[in-house]
Amino acid sequence: MNRYWEKFFYIFTYIWQGSSYLSPRAYGILHRMHHAYSDTEKDPHSPHHTENLFTMMWNTKNIYNDYFRMKIVPEERFVKDIPEWTSFDKFAASPLSRIGWSVIYILIYVLCISVFQFYGTHWLMYTFLPIHFLMGPIHGAIVNWSGHKYGYANFDNNDKSKNSLILDFFMLGELFQNNHHRLPKRPNFAVKWFEFDPTYPIVKLLDALQVIKLKKVS
Repeated sequence: MNRYWEKFFYIFTYIWQGSSYLSPRAYGILHRMHHAYSDTEKDPHSPHHTENLFTMMWNTKNIYNDYFRMKIVPEERFVKDIPEWTSFDKFAASPLSRIGWSVIYILIYVLCISVFQFYGTHWLMYTFLPIHFLMGPIHGAIVNWSGHKYGYANFDNNDKSKNSLILDFFMLGELFQNNHHRLPKRPNFAVKWFEFDPTYPIVKLLDALQVIKLKKVS
């Protein structure tokens, strides 16, 4: 995509991720490392080199913060053509921004449950707030833990990657980890006739609208 759309999606991502905003630069570095070192000791988030789900995510957080704060210089191959908007990242990931989004979420819950009293709402719904505060890490935990422990494999990738779901609506196709690790540049994570990646039609639409440009494979 061009620079205009790159900036647009930075802001669009910030709006939707809110309090759990992840820097595209730091996230991109970790994702490339994950592919290069899949399920080895150098993998930033492998369930096979950590004690449990929580230690895996805590380790991921520490590595992410090191790259986000530029305490560690990444390998050159992991930063080539990576998106970068440092000033926006600092604002979007600041404590003030995260707290601000958390307050907005709480106010929405209060309005829906206590003020408007929408049909079917109950005070127990407040227990869902932590999920909204930490939506990004929770999504990453599910994908990286389940996608490398549970399911089936279409390919032998010399790692533990799995396809956890045949119809992956919940994680928008990202639980086709085995397929994705074999074909990392393929926009459609589904490979078999019975698999469906719900994000792929959106990718095709964005390509048709010239928001992004899919590369032709010869």
